[in-house]
Amino acid sequence: MKNYLILLMLALAMAACRQSPEKNAASETQAPQLDLLDSLAAAHGFDHWKEVSEIRYTFNVDRDTSHSERSWIWEPRSNRVTRIQGGDTLTYLRSEVDSTLTRADGAFINDKYWFMAPYQWMWDKDNITYTFSRQVPAPISGQPMDKLTIVYGQEGGYTPGDAYDFFIGKDSLVAEWIFRRGNQAEPNLVATWEEYQTLKGLKLASVHRNAEGNFKLYFTGIEVR
Repeated sequence: MKNYLILLMLALAMAACRQSPEKNAASETQAPQLDLLDSLAAAHGFDHWKEVSEIRYTFNVDRDTSHSERSWIWEPRSNRVTRIQGGDTLTYLRSEVDSTLTRADGAFINDKYWFMAPYQWMWDKDNITYTFSRQVPAPISGQPMDKLTIVYGQEGGYTPGDAYDFFIGKDSLVAEWIFRRGNQAEPNLVATWEEYQTLKGLKLASVHRNAEGNFKLYFTGIEVR
């Protein structure tokens, strides 16, 4: 009987040894938990950005009775940018921007941020700090939403030190935002993020409005290749 028990214990020990490598392999293959910025960017389709070779869009602003617009073609792999505005076309490489191109490139950066800020978080990760607050009243709707605050560093870029408060809806998409120049306490601009379009997996808000109804910023002619 004693010999039987010894053999049984050895068999169980060998079974446990056979199983443990499988358990370890399973734990090693589990995907690491995404951090906050990664997770929110993924909700906006950032994982599909690596497949994009070209994106086109027209940036429109209606303010009271005035209208302005400019169109962009961006080839992110070469960082080649084309601006079409008022009948004029300008093409340049962002790696070769000099003082003659600063104004045009600044406009490109501004318009791109309105269009794809959740992707810009990822590209700017080394130059930002961020905080996250749960269930804060959104500035326009008043609905409780999670708030992501991003503050840019004091060096680099066209507007160093600026801050943005992003209010995140239940679908993990940006629903409203606040822009604060130089990280000042008072908002410089408050707007919605709405009418999302999904193109090639990218989720892009195509319309932004203020609370007063006299400002609308929107994107038309969107193409993703």
